[in-house]
Amino acid sequence: MYSSRSGLIFDRSPVLRFSLSGGDFSVMDKWINLLTLHAARKGALLFGLCFSEAASAHSFGKLYNLPVPFWMYLYGAAAALVLSFLIVGYFVNAKAERANLKVLDLSRYRFVRFWVHPATILTLRVLTVALLALTILSGFIGSRNPYLNFNMTWFWILFVLGFSYLVSLIGNVYDPLNPWRAVVEAIEKWRPTLFAGRIRYAEAWGYYPALGFYMAFIWIELFAHSLPFSLSVILASYTALNIAGAWLVGKQAWFRYCEFFGVMLWLISLCAPLERLPGPGRSVVLRQPFIGLLKEKASHFSLLLFVLFMLSSTAYDGIHETLPWVKIFWKDIYQGVLKFIVGDNIVKSYPTLQLIYKVWQTATLMLSPLVYLVLYWLCLWLARKLTRSQLPLRQLMLNFTLSLIPIAFVYNITHYYTLIITQGGQIIRLISDPFGWGWNLFGTAKWMTAAVTPDASFVWHSQVALILLGHIVSVYLAHLVALRVFPTQRQATLSQIPMLFLMVIYTTMGLWILSQPITSGQIFVPTAPPK
Repeated sequence: MYSSRSGLIFDRSPVLRFSLSGGDFSVMDKWINLLTLHAARKGALLFGLCFSEAASAHSFGKLYNLPVPFWMYLYGAAAALVLSFLIVGYFVNAKAERANLKVLDLSRYRFVRFWVHPATILTLRVLTVALLALTILSGFIGSRNPYLNFNMTWFWILFVLGFSYLVSLIGNVYDPLNPWRAVVEAIEKWRPTLFAGRIRYAEAWGYYPALGFYMAFIWIELFAHSLPFSLSVILASYTALNIAGAWLVGKQAWFRYCEFFGVMLWLISLCAPLERLPGPGRSVVLRQPFIGLLKEKASHFSLLLFVLFMLSSTAYDGIHETLPWVKIFWKDIYQGVLKFIVGDNIVKSYPTLQLIYKVWQTATLMLSPLVYLVLYWLCLWLARKLTRSQLPLRQLMLNFTLSLIPIAFVYNITHYYTLIITQGGQIIRLISDPFGWGWNLFGTAKWMTAAVTPDASFVWHSQVALILLGHIVSVYLAHLVALRVFPTQRQATLSQIPMLFLMVIYTTMGLWILSQPITSGQIFVPTAPPK
């Protein structure tokens, strides 16, 4: 998916890859080109230029200079976290936690009852299945130009991003509207026992299938460079996979543990201030934001890994094509190891190096949650020592898992929310011409043709604010969890000292990653799409 950092579009997209020539352009391409010239010209001087942080020759548009030194943002964020920790530790107790669980019933309002009425839900389910079918069909028979095809903007921008943000506001509407589940249940009406399950879903499997699909999805997002046709192939295959999986292990187990959109959006929906209570009454309540994370608990280690991958995959997307990261392979690994294996002729060995680089990128993506896991484990190990708790460390890790969700969610927002601004509005144009055939079904085909460029200063500072807000919320939630886990408030507060350091580390990492396109001169303003 294309990533938006510092308010300007940076190449990260299966939809659009902005460049001077209209073709692919990335930091890796820059390094390959320079290394090739180095080999051809024996350019020690040129290789030195490769390691320059400025990289101004490949910057686009106007560079944004931070109004104050970057280290001041880090110190300010750390100070805000420490202050919030002190305030929470002093004022928040078990009584305050009980007050957080108060809700306001909204079901008495006709507007709310309308949206949870079975007829409305059925209508929306039919609509989601129709949109899925249109998304797949438009990729198969529509224009190959990603700017003109409905499926790229609808899936990557409106569904993957926009719907996630909607769920964080209004709750888990994906569960009743899941198009893949709707397809399965439609088939089930024809064959009632088809999705009863052929094998029993083992408890030990937990959420590992969903984690595996999530990892595959992120790999496709970052490295497959999908276009309309290939996206339709992927979505059609995923549809068939959902039907086969529900047949194999049963509908309930599959959509609870294996369908990764369902797991991811369920976790995000716990942040929402709205909740639909289970049961036939269709009750909808208003609650404090993020408090839903206290009502659930991670029941399996695989869910912890899923949450950590939500963190690490977004961070990885933010860094995997920046100069500091690319240097690790093309300077340290290539210069230190690989050139002695494949030879120092970069032109001749390029195909092999390209393959090794792809394997390196894939491996580091898949292993990325382990970095967060080690930090998380270490902090809770210290918390256990400080409190002299007898609780198993694994249980402590599961207890605090959901308190990490706000961090993962704000990471996602800060990296991608400008895409809703820059590309999301294009759906108004595309809905009139979903196949790119020159139609104008609803009279909107000529709308939203001008490129939208957000203000870099506003976006950077909003990113800083969101990152800080997410970590402060996590500090608060972790303290409330600690009050439940540990017998005294003193132990609960002591246990959060290592967690505070963890939040500071996460905040520092997040801001550093967000700042890379600015500090290394890699941001650029997108041009209008080619016609």
